[in-house]
Amino acid sequence: MTRTHPHAEASYKVIALADGSFGVEVTIPDSQPTTVTSFASEQDAEAWIGSHQRRVQSQSESGHWLRAQRGRPRRSS
Repeated sequence: MTRTHPHAEASYKVIALADGSFGVEVTIPDSQPTTVTSFASEQDAEAWIGSHQRRVQSQSESGHWLRAQRGRPRRSS
C-alpha cells in the first residue's frame, strides 16, 4: 500500500499577525489548522510556502518522510 506524505494535500494561507509580522496557516485535511510564525514580510511567508511544498514533493518521491517507529524495541519470547 502506497502511503502519501502527511502534508501532500495541505493548503497554505499567508496571514497578518497582530505584531506586524506574518504567519502561514497550514491546513491538512481532517486536522486542525496550525500557524507557522514569524515572517518579517508577506514575501518571506510566500517563500517558505514554496520551499515547504518543494520539500514535501521531494520527500514524497523519495519516501524519506517515512520514519521508523519510536519507542522501546520489542523483545521476542
